[in-house]
Amino acid sequence: MKPINKYIDHTLLKATATTKEIIKLCEEARQHQFFSVCVNSCYVPLAKEQLKNSDIKICSVIGFPLGAMSTKAKVAETTLAIKDGADEIDMVINIGLLKSKKFDVVWKDIEAVKTCLPNNVLKVILETCYLEELEIIKASELAIQSGADFIKTSTGFGIGGATLNDVKLIKSVCSDCTKIKASGGIKDYETALEYINLGVERLGTSSGIAIIKGTTSNSNY
Repeated sequence: MKPINKYIDHTLLKATATTKEIIKLCEEARQHQFFSVCVNSCYVPLAKEQLKNSDIKICSVIGFPLGAMSTKAKVAETTLAIKDGADEIDMVINIGLLKSKKFDVVWKDIEAVKTCLPNNVLKVILETCYLEELEIIKASELAIQSGADFIKTSTGFGIGGATLNDVKLIKSVCSDCTKIKASGGIKDYETALEYINLGVERLGTSSGIAIIKGTTSNSNY
């Protein structure tokens, strides 16, 4: 197993996040050598500046946290985030259209974002707390079909975050080339290790420091 800090996307996505807090997030990522920072798209240029001359990746969320904006809006946001320096894109699927069984539309929504990426990693957020088991399986299939590099469980802003059962469901349909990112509610080392032992390749959390120090965070994400 690689060091646990290299599983962590060090995350700050709350609406009240200030520039000062984003700078602190980047400083923490440097100090603890997390895999990446995950920020809203408006903060990609700031994160890029703060993390220059480091190998820490910059992840931008797209269509966050609802996933209900138009495909054109998601593509435009993605294109700008990549131009501003994002290495990875975490996009939210259109949950309502999935539940409406508009599977072709959901697939094309994901594919449109994937198509506008040069060589960047795409993580597709399912928001599993709103989905039934069969919907999680179907959404995972659509993400794989659309070329996702990762399937991500949650935004951390729904009614629940990742669960071990969600990850098992996603894993049951994941091909070898599609990885899993668990996010939402991962606040301590033991929980993080449970997900890693299930085969999760990345953890989205604002509790990365607590995780590597073996303590428990009070963060909501």
